[in-house]
Amino acid sequence: MNEEVKLSAEEKLIEDEFQALLNDYLNSNHRRKVDIITRAFNMAKEAHKGARRRSGEPYIMHPLAVARIVSREMGLGSTSIAAALLHDVVEDTDYTVDDIQAMFGDKIAQIVDGLTKISSGMFGENVSEQAENFRKLLLTMSEDIRVILIKIADRLHNMRTLSSMAPAKQFKITGETMYIYAPLAHRLGLFAIKTELEELCFKYEHPDAYIELLNKIAETAPERNKIYEHFAAPVMDVLDKMNIQYEMRARVKSVYSIWNKMQKKGIDFEEVYDLFAVRIVFEVFPGMDEKKQCWDIYSAITDIYKLRPDRIRDWVSHPKANGYQALHLTVMGPDGKWIEIQIRSRRMDDIAEKGFAAHWKYKENKIEEDNELDKWLKTIQEVLANPNPNAIDFLDTVKMNLFSSEIFVFTPRGDIKTLPQGATALDFAYIIHTRIGDHCLGAKVNHTLVPLSQKLRSGDQVEILTSQSQYPQPEWLNYVTTAKARTKIEAALRRQRRRIAEKGKNMLEGLFPGETIDNTIYNKILQYYKVDKKEDLYYLIGNEDVKLPQNGQTFFKVKETLPKQDNLLVRYMKQAMNALKKPSLEAKTVALDDVPPLKIDRKSTYALKENDFSKNFIVPLCCNPLPGDDVFGFITDKEEVEVHKRSCQTGMKLKSNYGGRIIPVEWGDYRQYSFLATIAFSGIDRVGILNNILTKISEEVAVNIQGMSVGSKDGIFEGVLHVHVHSADDVNQLCAKIAKVDGVSTVHRSLV
Repeated sequence: MNEEVKLSAEEKLIEDEFQALLNDYLNSNHRRKVDIITRAFNMAKEAHKGARRRSGEPYIMHPLAVARIVSREMGLGSTSIAAALLHDVVEDTDYTVDDIQAMFGDKIAQIVDGLTKISSGMFGENVSEQAENFRKLLLTMSEDIRVILIKIADRLHNMRTLSSMAPAKQFKITGETMYIYAPLAHRLGLFAIKTELEELCFKYEHPDAYIELLNKIAETAPERNKIYEHFAAPVMDVLDKMNIQYEMRARVKSVYSIWNKMQKKGIDFEEVYDLFAVRIVFEVFPGMDEKKQCWDIYSAITDIYKLRPDRIRDWVSHPKANGYQALHLTVMGPDGKWIEIQIRSRRMDDIAEKGFAAHWKYKENKIEEDNELDKWLKTIQEVLANPNPNAIDFLDTVKMNLFSSEIFVFTPRGDIKTLPQGATALDFAYIIHTRIGDHCLGAKVNHTLVPLSQKLRSGDQVEILTSQSQYPQPEWLNYVTTAKARTKIEAALRRQRRRIAEKGKNMLEGLFPGETIDNTIYNKILQYYKVDKKEDLYYLIGNEDVKLPQNGQTFFKVKETLPKQDNLLVRYMKQAMNALKKPSLEAKTVALDDVPPLKIDRKSTYALKENDFSKNFIVPLCCNPLPGDDVFGFITDKEEVEVHKRSCQTGMKLKSNYGGRIIPVEWGDYRQYSFLATIAFSGIDRVGILNNILTKISEEVAVNIQGMSVGSKDGIFEGVLHVHVHSADDVNQLCAKIAKVDGVSTVHRSLV
C-alpha cells in the first residue's frame, strides 16, 4: 500500500513539473506548439519508466528540468524543448534516432543525434577520445547551435544536483564545467547561466570559503543598502523628470567573482571596493534610438556625480562578440565610494541574461541574422578543418578564444575588427585573410613600423606589410593568441615540413640509383645520423641540417673504423667485470624497477602522510598547495598521487581530461616535512622597517626562511618572503604578525 502511495505521489510530482514546463512555454513569445512538446514528454516518460537518478527521484525529472531551463532561462521554442525532453532517450533506452525521426521529423532527430554523440561526457578517459568528443560537439554546434545550448542546460541541471555524487566525481564534473562549459556559456552570451555554473563549481570546490563569503555578504548588506539609497535618490528624481520608464536595482557581485578578485589581487573581502553594481534597465521611447537614450541617462548621472574617466565601457556602439550591449560607467557616490553603473535597454538586458538564444530564428538549418556568433562559428569550423594532432593542445586552441576580453582594431580603410585582448599584429593579419597572414612581413600600427609580435590595443589602426617570399616560421607560434592564427600557422608549417621531407627523400634515393632502399639499409642510415624516424631523417636532409656523403656505401663503413681489440687479458677482464655488473636471477626478481607500483584505491579518500622526512604524495610547482588548502589528488602514470589546489589552472585541465584518475584526499599532520610558501607585503618605506618585520616573524613562530627580497620606490616598499612552513595556518600567522608592523599596508600569501 505504501508503495502505491509513493508511486501516486511521484506521478503527481512528474505531472506538476510537466504543467510548469507548459506554463513556461505558454508565457513566452513562441508559437503555441503544445502538441509536439506533449508527445515528446509522453515518449520520454515511457522510455525512462522505472529508471531513477542517483538521488533516488524518477529519471524523467531530469529531462523535464533540462527542458524548463531551455524554455524559461534560454528562451528557446518547441523544437528545443522537445529535443531536451528526448536528449537521453537514444543513449539510455531501446529507441533509435530513426524512431525519433519517424515521430518528430528531421530537425528534432538531428539535434537528439548530435546530443547522443557527445552524451558519454564531453571527455572520456582516453585523451584522444576527449578531443574526438569535443570535435563532435563543435561540429554539431556549427550545424545547429541548439545542440550546445541543450548540452549546457543539461550540465547546469547536473551541477544543481551534484550533491548526490561522490567527491571524486564532483571534482571531475566541476573541472569540466570550469574548463569548457562556463567559457562556452560566456561565449554564447548566457551570462546568468555562466555565473551560476561558476558559483556552483566554487560551492563544491571551496565549501568553507563559499559559506564564509555568503555570511560576509549578508553581514554587510545593511551598509550596502544605505550606500545605494543615498546614491539612488537624486538619480531617480532626474530620471522621473525625464519621463523615462526604468527599473533600477543594486546587483551584488557573484560569490565566485568576489573570491576570484581576492585571490588574484591578494586582498581581503573588505578591500573589494566594487562589491555591487547599479543596473538601470529602461524601456525605449517609441521612435527613439536606444543608443541615444543610453547616453541621455549617462549624461543625467554625470551631471550629479563625478565620473571616473578610465572606467567608461561603451558596449552600446560596439557590442561584445557574444552580443552583450550596455554602457558602463563608474562614479564617486555621495558616501565617498566608487559605484559602477550599467545602463541597458530592455532588449539589451534580455540578450545580456539569455544571450542571442532568446532572439535567434531558424530557417533551413541556418541562423537568419548575420551576427558575431556566425563569425565565431566560422572560426571554429576553420580550426576543425586543420585540427592539432595533440588532443590537449587542440582543446586549448579552441578554448583560447572562448573566455577572452575583446579589443577593437581598425583597418587602414576604417573597418572595425574584433580581437581577443592580448592579440598581436600577426593575429590581425590572419583575421584579415590566411594568405595575408602567411606572407606577413611586418605591420604599421598607427603609421609606425612594429614587429609581428606587437600586442595591439583598442583603437589602433593596423596596416599589414606582406612579401611573397615570406612564409610562416616555427617561432610565429609564440607571437599569436587567436585560435585561427595558431591553426593556420601549424597547418602551413606541416605543409612546409612535408615538402622539405619529400625533397630530402628524393635526395637520399639519388644516392642509390636503381635500388630499392629496404629496412636494413634504412636502419644503417638512421643509426649513422642518430635519428629515430624516417620522416625526421628526410626532413633533416631536405632542410640541409645534415649533409649526405658522395657515395651510399659510406653508411656501411661505420663498424670498420672501430679499433679491434686483440689483447686477450683485457678481453677476459672485461668479461669478468660485465659478469659482476649483471644481477643474478634471484636479484633480478626483486629489482625495484621490476616491481609494479601498488594500485591506489580510486574509490576511497587517500590519506596524505609523511614518514621519515619523506611523503606519500607529490607537491607540484604549478600551485604549491599547503596543508589546510582545498585540494584533490591526481594519480600519475607511475601510480603516485599528485596534490593540486582545487582552483589550480593545471588541476582544472587534469580534472576535465583525466576524470578517472581524480581522487579525494585528506591532509595529515606534518612535523618533519615542510612546504615552501611565498608571502608578499608592501607599505610606506621608513628606516628600520625591514628589521621590524624580521623581528616580528621570529616572535613565537618558528619558521625556516629560504629567501627574502625587498625593493623601494618613491617612498613605497614591496617585499617577498620565501619560507618553509607546515601548514596554511602557519602562513596566516606569519601574515598576521607582519601586518602588525607599523607602515605595512598589505600582506598576503602569494600564488606564485
